[in-house]
Formats: sequence, C-alpha cells, structure tokens
Amino acid sequence: MKTISLALAASFTIAGAAFAASEKTDVLKTYADIAHAGYEDSLISARRLSSAVDALVGAPSAEALQAAKSAWRAARVPYQQTEVFRFGNPIVDAWEGKVNAWPLDEGLIDYVDASYGGATDENPAAALNVVANASIMIGGEAIDAANITPALLEGTLQEAGAVEANVATGYHAIEFLLWGQDLNGTDAGAGDRPWTDYATGDACTNGNCDRRGAYLKAATALLISDLEWMTAAWAEGGEARAEVTANPDSGISAILTGMGSLSYGEQAGERMRLGLMLNDPEEEHDCFSDNTHNSHYYDGLGVRNVYTGRYVRIDGRVVSGPSVSDLVAAAAPDVDAGIRRDLDRTMAALGAIKTVAEAGKAYDQMLKAGDAEGEALIMGAVDALITQTRGVERAVEALALNPIAFEGSDSLDNPDAVFQ
Repeated sequence: MKTISLALAASFTIAGAAFAASEKTDVLKTYADIAHAGYEDSLISARRLSSAVDALVGAPSAEALQAAKSAWRAARVPYQQTEVFRFGNPIVDAWEGKVNAWPLDEGLIDYVDASYGGATDENPAAALNVVANASIMIGGEAIDAANITPALLEGTLQEAGAVEANVATGYHAIEFLLWGQDLNGTDAGAGDRPWTDYATGDACTNGNCDRRGAYLKAATALLISDLEWMTAAWAEGGEARAEVTANPDSGISAILTGMGSLSYGEQAGERMRLGLMLNDPEEEHDCFSDNTHNSHYYDGLGVRNVYTGRYVRIDGRVVSGPSVSDLVAAAAPDVDAGIRRDLDRTMAALGAIKTVAEAGKAYDQMLKAGDAEGEALIMGAVDALITQTRGVERAVEALALNPIAFEGSDSLDNPDAVFQ
C-alpha cells in the first residue's frame, strides 16, 4: 500500500482550498444566471397569466376562469424556485413583499363571508373592500379609489396603515380574486368563487364585477412590472448580479444564507411546522387555491438548484455551471455527499406531500388535528429540511466562511412562544 507523507497530504489540502477559491467567481456567475433565468421564467409565466386574466374579464365564463386559475398555478412553478434568492440578497428581500407576501386580510380587497369579521384594533382596514367602494378611508384620510390602478394598489393599499396583513398586490391577491375564500377549514375543498363574479349586467354576482375585473387586471399588470424589474436586476450589468458578485466570499455566503434560511426558519418553521402546531389552514401558503403542496415542493427544488448549479427552465432548456457543490466537494467531499443526500431526501419528503395532495387530500386537510397521516407527511418534510440546514452549516465551516445566522422560527426554536 502506498503511504503519503503528512507534508504531501497538507499540500494537497492547500491546493484543493486554493482551487476552490479560484472558482468562486464562476460559481457566482452560475448562481446569477440561474436567478436571471428563474425570474425571467416567472415573468414569461406572469404574462401568460395576464393574457388569461384579460380573456376572463373580456369574456367571462366558467372556462375562462378555469384557464386563469391554471395559468396562475403554472406561474407559481418558476417563481417558487426563486425564493432561495431571498435572505442573502438585500435587493430581493426589499422587493419580495410586493409579489409574494402572505397571509393577507382579504377583506381589504373584496367581499368576504360574515364569519370573517370586520375591522380590528390591529387592522382597521381588514374589511375595507376596495372592490365595493370607490371612496375609502385609511388612517383618517379619504382616498379616491374610483379608478383601480397599479399605482393605487402599490402606493396606497399595500401594507396600508403600516399593517403587513394588508396585502393588496402580488400572487396571493390575484389568487384570492380567482378562487375567493376557502371556507372549508381542514375539510375538502378550495375557494369556489363563481365565474359570474366577473360577469356583466344582471348576470353579475356579488356586485361590482367591473371593479373586481379592474382590480384583477391591475394586480396582474403590477406583478409583471415587478418581475420585469427583478429580471433586469439579475441580467448582465444588473444591480443584484453586481452586488452578489462583487466579493467572492460574501457572494458564496449569500448563497448559503438563502439556502439555510429558506430551509429552516421560513419553510420548515413558518410555512410548515407552525401551521401543524396550530392545526390552522389559514397558515398554509396558497390557502385559497389549495396549491400549497406545489409551493413547498418548488421551494425545496430551488434550494437544490442553487447548490448543484442546475436549473431546468420552463421551456426545457438547462442553465448550469460551476456550483457550490463543486466548492464543497473540493474542500470536504464527505460534506458535499451528505448535503446532496439530504437534498434528495427533502425532495422525496416534499414529493410525498405533493403525491398525496394530487391524489385528493389537500395540504390544509393534512393540518387537521388528529390526522396522523397528515402530521407524518408534514413532519417528514420538516425534519428533512432541518437536517439539510445542518448540512449547509457544515458547508459554511468547510469553506472557512464566517458563521451565518440563518432565519429562525419560534415553531422550531421556542415552541412554547407560539401559544403565548
């Protein structure tokens, strides 16, 4: 058997580390290329959604409403894969609330069931119903809402009164306008808004169909403009690309911050464990459409995309290149192998939820108290996400980066606080 001197072994270690450092800029280019492709795919899908919305508002029918719903679901697939660019990129964090904020007090936007309640001390605008009112009051100020425009939604209604639950823009506002409230709790069924909510004349149900259509079109137009901005930010010469590639070590830390924070505090904690602890369907991410299983799945896939440096676009093209996995493999092959196994296990666990949901048992039904199968499915994914986060921590150490404080969640870190 050959033996290797300690000095020679050390030289291999140093060479491996130097090789990894020299490749960081290439890894960051792949990361930025995947971000650009993901946001561009989200933009393409949003434009398709806009066409479906225009068709619905222009010629309302059950078929047109279903087509708009299908376009919305398709639009979520690429967007959810971009959520991994949060937490490590301040540009994305400052922007993200406009397009994917949740949960929302839907009474701000349109009519709601009587069980929803009215204004509260925490949110005086919780039942403002902009669709039904051409003049509204916010913070004691009279607001002219006769014309429902993107500017009204973004400049006046979004987080009105500095209340985060006043979500007036983005995917979930559009989701509510397409599906309506899901009044089924943890029983079967999603929102069931009738297509006649967009009908004209005497066929209109629940009033103000023209204004409801105007709100839906304005929200979709704003989503497109927001995605245009973010796509440009990740293009060659864009602000987000320039910021993440300016410093190789900081850029690699940004990648790992996004992976760890999305996996742990955001997805395992706020989006999954918390809802299960409370047995509350209002805590599911796509609560009107019962699309949560897909949102969770594609969030997980986004994490794997950036680690492996490979993203499959909506037209089948593949964006790939040097990856964080390559860096970690050069520094600590066992750590890289472990992370890859963890990522695969997470996708298998999220895939199991997706399979059951697509067979007819929606994610909100899995949250029902006493549902052992649902709890096992959700906790299987939560545990896998936590495990993969520990792997990301080991990657930080293997690459000799400064320690990273990942986003946390009381549901994981201090469960008693959830019920206080």
